[in-house]
Amino acid sequence: MTNRPPEVPDDAAVAEPRWLTPAEQEAWRAYQHASTLLEDYLDRQLQRDAGMPHVYYGLLVKLSESPRRRMRMTELAQSAKITRSRLSHAIARLEKSGWVRREECPSDKRGQLAVLTDAGFEMLRRSAPGHVEAVRGAVFDRLTPEQVAKFGEVCGIIAAGLQPEGADLPWLR
Repeated sequence: MTNRPPEVPDDAAVAEPRWLTPAEQEAWRAYQHASTLLEDYLDRQLQRDAGMPHVYYGLLVKLSESPRRRMRMTELAQSAKITRSRLSHAIARLEKSGWVRREECPSDKRGQLAVLTDAGFEMLRRSAPGHVEAVRGAVFDRLTPEQVAKFGEVCGIIAAGLQPEGADLPWLR
């Protein structure tokens, strides 16, 4: 008899965690630090220049790139990588600003469309240059073309690994 709880299999009890190497720990902490600073920087820039957080700006961009500037809410949540609940809250805020409106989905009476209004498109048109400059200054102006290519490749690999079939993804919740 062992002192391990019965729900822990014997082989799981003896497996050691695969600790990060010093180089991996350093890279991980650098990533966390940079991603936190970048998201805060972009949020502050967009709040100052457009009166909206970065996630709302991303929703307007996705709608602007969609046919007839509209998307089903479920598709927009998936595209934005956010929960349907968070999307619903964001769309409500964007509606109050007059930048988005909801419409019934003609092909599915249970579904709704998010539609970018002319005022929302104009807000996006005015705020895009400053946002692009902020992204360029914070990220791409600091990297060589080779680093930009590698950065895109690494981010793609990480994202692909986090979206396997059947994964518990935010937009499915």
